[in-house]
Amino acid sequence: MGFRAAIRFLTILPVRGGDAPPGRAAAYFPLVGAMLGAAGSGVYLLTAKAFPVSIGALATVAFWILISGVLHEDGLADVADAVRAGRTRERVMEILKDSRIGTFGAIAILLSVLARWQALEYLATPRVVETLIAAQAVPRAAMVAMAWCSRPAGSGLGYALASTLSTPAAAAAMAQGAAAAMLCGWRPGLAMIAGSVLIVQASRAWFYRRIGGVNGDGLGFTEQLIEIFILMTFACRSCAW
Repeated sequence: MGFRAAIRFLTILPVRGGDAPPGRAAAYFPLVGAMLGAAGSGVYLLTAKAFPVSIGALATVAFWILISGVLHEDGLADVADAVRAGRTRERVMEILKDSRIGTFGAIAILLSVLARWQALEYLATPRVVETLIAAQAVPRAAMVAMAWCSRPAGSGLGYALASTLSTPAAAAAMAQGAAAAMLCGWRPGLAMIAGSVLIVQASRAWFYRRIGGVNGDGLGFTEQLIEIFILMTFACRSCAW
């Protein structure tokens, strides 16, 4: 039941019986991410056979966005619109609850799409399938880790996830994320894990300072940062992976 709930939570796929609490489903978040990464690699490789690599890269990003129901991009956009210098915690929380996307949010989504698209187009590794699996599994493991170690803010999805998340479920998710990272080799795997830990800690500190905790938008925002970081890492021409 938890696995089906994770699919329902993270994708738009119609799955029956997935009624487990978000915290229980979280143990399977990286596994669902790995499945999305594997499917994305299929889109990337098949499309790139018939079209230029840039089209395959764009198709892959579009697939990930659509299959996840723009879940994480929405968090990124809300944070970009809300968390600006000089705003009070109350005003920030008010904007985070607003479903409309403003100028800053639209630009944030545009930059996220461009960064992932270009990173995929210029991947500098022969391990394409493993890289794309890690790029989707590790950020979702990091989301669970962030929810587990953070004080929730607000009363939305982030609170529902954090308040029902057990330590064994969080540990299972983090173990899956680490395993997905190591599929790419121990050196890039350790780099992914270390970078993800730093991004989670920096994001957590920032949200604590601005809104007193971490909400669902903050988790989506962090997922996007880590996904971009991983793809950019494997597009690095001077990194001998």
